[in-house]
Amino acid sequence: MQMAKSQSGFTLLELMIGSFIGLLVILSIASLFKAGMDVSFAVTQRAETQANMRTAIELMTKDISLAGAGLPAGGLQLVSGGSASKYGCDQTGTCYVVNHTYPNSPSGTANYMYGIIPGPKNGVENGATIADASTVPNASITSIYCDYSFLLNNFTFTFANANTVNVALVAAPDTTLPESVAQAGGLNLGDLLLFTVVGPGAAINGNTPVQKATAVGEITGTPTMGNGGIVMAASDKLNFNQATGNNDLSTVAAAAGAVGASMTVCRLNVVTYFLQVPAAGGTIQNPRLMRQVNGLSPVPVADNIINLQVAYDLVDSQTGYLDADLVDPIGSGQLPSLIQKVDLWIMGESLTPNGRKSQNMYLATAVAARDMSFCNSYSNQSNACGN
Repeated sequence: MQMAKSQSGFTLLELMIGSFIGLLVILSIASLFKAGMDVSFAVTQRAETQANMRTAIELMTKDISLAGAGLPAGGLQLVSGGSASKYGCDQTGTCYVVNHTYPNSPSGTANYMYGIIPGPKNGVENGATIADASTVPNASITSIYCDYSFLLNNFTFTFANANTVNVALVAAPDTTLPESVAQAGGLNLGDLLLFTVVGPGAAINGNTPVQKATAVGEITGTPTMGNGGIVMAASDKLNFNQATGNNDLSTVAAAAGAVGASMTVCRLNVVTYFLQVPAAGGTIQNPRLMRQVNGLSPVPVADNIINLQVAYDLVDSQTGYLDADLVDPIGSGQLPSLIQKVDLWIMGESLTPNGRKSQNMYLATAVAARDMSFCNSYSNQSNACGN
C-alpha cells in the first residue's frame, strides 16, 4: 500500500516577492552601470574639449608671441591714395572677417600695418551668429611677423623692375637653410614679402646718413629660382602691389640699385584667427576656429569653438601708464604698436551640443608681445611711448 509524501515548495506569494527583489537588484545594477557610463562619457567629452582648446591656445600663443618680429619699429605705412590693402582674404577674393582692411595710422592715414591688429566684434565669418554664445560678441586677432622658420638668407634678390625679382642662390649656401624658394614649405602664390633696403644717403655737413626703404609685395605668380623668379604684379588680391603712397615697390627697387645699398627679404606671416560656422548639405555644422595666413585659404585649428575673446594690455602713449584689458585699443585712441600683453579666452563646446550631456568650458591664457615697440614708461618725455 503506497503512502503519499508531502513535498514543500514556494507559494505564489513567495515567488512574487522573490521576483520583485531580484528585479530590484537588476535595476540597481543597471542604474549603477548607466551612471558609470554617463560619468565616463562626460569625462571623455570634457577631456576631448579641453584637448581641443589647448591645441588652439598653443598655436595662437606661438603666433601672437612673435607679433612684430622683423617689422619696422611701430609698424609700417602701407598704400595711401589707392585701394586699401587687405588681410584675412584669399586668392579667390573671399574675405573671412567683415572688417578686413588695415587700420589707421597715428596720423589718421589709413592702411597701417601693426604687429597686432585687434578685431573686436569681428570674429565670425560673414558676421554669422553662434547660438550658444550669441550674447557675447566674438573677436578676431591678426598677428604679423617675419617667418623665421623659412629664412631667405641663402638667396640674393635683384629687382628686374618694380614688379619682378630675380632669385639666385648665394655662392656658399648654408646647407642648414633652404636652397630653393620653391621647395616644400617655401614661397607660395599669395605670400607677402617684406623688402628692406639700407644704403647711403646724400651727404649732409660732411656726414653720409643711412637711408632705409621698406615695402611689402604680394606674390602673384608661382615662385621659381632664376630670372623672373618672383612676380608681384599689380591688381593683386590683397592690394599691396601699387605704385602709390608709402608702400611703393618701385621706390624700393630704385633704392636697391643704388651703389652701396644692401637689401634683406623676409616672408611676412599675416595670421588671422576667426570663427567659422560651416554649412554642409544645407545643414549648419558646429563652429570651429580657423587660421588664415597671407592670401592663402584658411585651415581649421579646432572644432567646436563657440567663442573667442581678446583683451589687450598696452602703454598709454600720452601718460606712459599701463592700460589693462582694453577690448578695442584703436577705438579707445591707443596705438596697437604699444601692446605689451594679449589676454585670450576661448570657449569650447562638447561634441554633443544642444543636449542634456552637452558641456561648455572656458580656457584662458596671457601672451607677452615681446617683439612689439619698446616704451620707456620711466621717461619724463611725453612722446616716450609714441610711434
